[in-house]
Amino acid sequence: MSPAVDRYDGFHDFVVARRSGLTRVAYLLTGNQYAAEELVQDALVEAARRWRRLVADGDPEPYVRRIIYTRDIDRWRRVGRRELHRFATVEAASPVDESAAADSRVVLREALSRLTPHQRAVLVCRFFEDRTEVQTADELGCSVSTVKSQTRHALKRLREVAPELVAGFDHELDTPAMEVPS
Repeated sequence: MSPAVDRYDGFHDFVVARRSGLTRVAYLLTGNQYAAEELVQDALVEAARRWRRLVADGDPEPYVRRIIYTRDIDRWRRVGRRELHRFATVEAASPVDESAAADSRVVLREALSRLTPHQRAVLVCRFFEDRTEVQTADELGCSVSTVKSQTRHALKRLREVAPELVAGFDHELDTPAMEVPS
């Protein structure tokens, strides 16, 4: 085998196995399928550049997820909250399936779009990915107290904008409400 092939050994299998899950997380962060796909693509390109080292260090997925979270926050800072909210609202207004699950996804997407990127990242990591406060802090590169305060502020904001979702957050979100298209 040539060295060029060895450099990416296992990368294709990783992408095939994890792309859908990574895209779901990115979608919850962005509220926009195109932005989610772009975030995942950027994260995978970054991972490919360091693939050998990531595999040697163990599981590359936490690295890829952290890129997704930080790039979403960077995107928000660069473009601005108002512009991103406008895009999320336009997508939410597009025709969707009439089922209850689709309605829940629209409500969830709209509610998440009204949170700061940090709050959204904490809720997605804690409730969608079912991480502990310590794991979330590690994933996001912040302290456990930051995770706690961001969760508290995010839930308070959700109580204001989408009270129907808060019961799910307060009693750990139901999986069907958190499912999004891949």
